[in-house]
Amino acid sequence: MAKPSKLYRLCSVLMTLLFAYSASVQFNDPDWYFWFPLYSCACVVNMVSWAISLRATIRRVARLSLLLGIFLFIKVVTEDIVNGIAGFRSLDLSERVVREKTGSGLVVMCSILQLEASALPKGPTPSQRKGFPKFVDFGEVNFFFFADSFISYVTFGSILDVEN
Repeated sequence: MAKPSKLYRLCSVLMTLLFAYSASVQFNDPDWYFWFPLYSCACVVNMVSWAISLRATIRRVARLSLLLGIFLFIKVVTEDIVNGIAGFRSLDLSERVVREKTGSGLVVMCSILQLEASALPKGPTPSQRKGFPKFVDFGEVNFFFFADSFISYVTFGSILDVEN
């Protein structure tokens, strides 16, 4: 893997914290056994991807996170369509299915970025050792700001709704 940039490392650390928080608040859900492993895998992938060079292990966990995220995204979208709760394109975060759909989508996007970053060649020649790609850096930055605003709204928006 090419040497990760400082921006990528910072975003990976911040996403680790966000996914750790997301995993920690899942235990009060009736289906926590789906969501806790999803957020935990995403947390682990972000935590070790920039620090440890065990690409094969990171890629396995990232693939597991990706597959679990896709499975849960399909589960939530199917539940939404069958029950007619919010609609596929709805962003009404007061609905549980919208929050779960967004959370699983965030994990899927993060897993794809981490898989792309870990697939970079670590070749012996300078032509094989290209720099860290900008699309991964900027994807991580955009992804972090979206995830941060989503988690902030879910956390503090739900607190404000309870107080009113």
